[in-house]
Amino acid sequence: MKLKCFSILFFVLLFSQLNAQKTNNDVLFVVGGEPVYTSEFLRVYNKNLDLVQDESQKDVDEYLKLFTNYKLKLKEARALGFDKKPAYLRELKNYKKQLAKNFLTDTKVTNALIEEAYERISYDIKASHILIKVSENASPQDTLVAYNNIVSLRNRALQEGFENVRTSVHNGKSIYGEDLGYFSGFKMVYKFESMAFNTPVGEISKPFRTQFGYHIINVIEKRKSRGECTVAHIMVVDKKEDTIANNAEIRINEIYKKLNQGEVFEALAKQFSDDRSSASKGGQMAPFSSGQISSKIFEDTAFSLKNNGDVSQPIKSKFGWHIIKLIDKKPIASFKDMKSELENKVKRDSRSKLIDDALHDKLKVKYSVKPNPEALAYFTSILNDDYYKRTWRLPNNFDNDKPLVKIGNKQITYKAFGDALVRNQKGIRNKEPFVNLVSNAYNNFLNTSLVNYQEDNLENENTEFAYIVNEYRDGLLLFDLMETTIWNSAKNDTLGIQNYYKTNKDNYIWPERVDAIVASSANQNVLKKVSKLLAKNKELSEIKETVNTNGDVNVIFTTGEMEANHQALPNHFKFEKGISKIYKHNDAFIVVKVKEVLPKKQKTLKEAKGLVTSDYQVFKEDNWLKTLRAKYKVEINKEALAKVKQKIKNQ
Repeated sequence: MKLKCFSILFFVLLFSQLNAQKTNNDVLFVVGGEPVYTSEFLRVYNKNLDLVQDESQKDVDEYLKLFTNYKLKLKEARALGFDKKPAYLRELKNYKKQLAKNFLTDTKVTNALIEEAYERISYDIKASHILIKVSENASPQDTLVAYNNIVSLRNRALQEGFENVRTSVHNGKSIYGEDLGYFSGFKMVYKFESMAFNTPVGEISKPFRTQFGYHIINVIEKRKSRGECTVAHIMVVDKKEDTIANNAEIRINEIYKKLNQGEVFEALAKQFSDDRSSASKGGQMAPFSSGQISSKIFEDTAFSLKNNGDVSQPIKSKFGWHIIKLIDKKPIASFKDMKSELENKVKRDSRSKLIDDALHDKLKVKYSVKPNPEALAYFTSILNDDYYKRTWRLPNNFDNDKPLVKIGNKQITYKAFGDALVRNQKGIRNKEPFVNLVSNAYNNFLNTSLVNYQEDNLENENTEFAYIVNEYRDGLLLFDLMETTIWNSAKNDTLGIQNYYKTNKDNYIWPERVDAIVASSANQNVLKKVSKLLAKNKELSEIKETVNTNGDVNVIFTTGEMEANHQALPNHFKFEKGISKIYKHNDAFIVVKVKEVLPKKQKTLKEAKGLVTSDYQVFKEDNWLKTLRAKYKVEINKEALAKVKQKIKNQ
């Protein structure tokens, strides 16, 4: 399904309508009576010229064919009513709302928070804290008790030492005294993070409150961030067949001994690492920083290596066994390189409330929103104790249509806020003065209304937003159409798949393979000895005992069925039963015992089911497009096409 999603989104990028200005443009072609203009074609052609991997798609005629296919599918999707389906409309609405968050922001505040975030991720704070738990909605009495308790504990900590108090009061229920170790920016809620970074090393913070309760923090140390680390690794995972050759722990220790015997790390990674994505590169992984590797032991081991070229002892993570080699360490990336990533994090973090507050203030000015103290006083006057019982209703003489606030060209009435007050009483947990309740409720209501109005008008106010929404709108429509018409239909068409398989059997063949034992060693003389033992049909365990002496690992075996491109086999290896010559391969020497040559053979439908289904979908789509071309006449304006070609040629 991921592949299908990628394909659809790719073609949306290729062919999305970016609100083409249709006046003063030549009509390039017509699909079922609907014109498509040269400006749109040229824009998407030039925009995506560097994205296409198939050179044929750069050919204008081939590109035009894909473009018309795309338009045919969209035409059919709308004809079938896919754009009216509730699920489609709901998903599009949710996407627009989510996307709008990237456009609804206060740039000045956002940039300040990004700069602050960069400063904080540049350091690690080591700290411990004491927390008195208290609910966000606790009564004033309970809140005061918690506050007085945390003040008392701080006074004790100043006299008795923070760690003594922390360990003595921790009960894991109402009071938490925790050693937090090292943390950096974005690892804690924003209030906690800010207090930790603003408290000098060696001091205890003032009491402060988060959603969890009241805290005090003891800042023990502040250090520069560990930065970025580049390593190579050899990974071995347990195989289904738990044999001596496949036991991961035994195998990793054998590889480690070979390293200590002076063999090259990169060569061993190429031969034996089960991480296929890095094995061919000598085990080298992409650079990472703290928190990016989902294994603490792997990350800590990597960063603990001091000098480039240092190698760890074997360690076990949740992924398997590893030997890690340090390639490079460098400090945290520059602010310029990290800005985009930090912006995304800031907008997802609790600090985003500061951005929201700035946005609301900005929108109030943009849409000339005026305060209405008279209205707030009125709503305060009509509340009563029924509100805390969640039974309050608007009075019978309530003026529904009275103007409350105007945002842009939208008039909001008393009724809208009155209904919001009725809904809000369901969430009331503690009594508070009605004036505060109404004020808070109105601020939330107004802020939400401001953002909703901006979202509703964003396509008209922001061209870039309109472009992206339109791309998604067509892409979602096309995906739904393809899933219903082709993908699911083909997948469930058992008889059609069977017939397609029978007609195209020659496309589904097992390649020639060998059932083989591959012996690998850095020492060619050792392999000569191994070759003789393999010829005598000695067991692998016996061969290991013979050549792996004095604790040294001189040979490692790889066994099983292998195709010609298997990493253990040299290029152009000749498939012949028996013992091969000794090859130089992956910076080592190998010898292969071919137990059996498995010839090419026909795959059964069961064995080829996934590939057959995929090919059948392509077959169905090609036939379906033919019917669409018959249903919706495509008329190409040859004169306009010639102009397009000339313009592209002159670019």
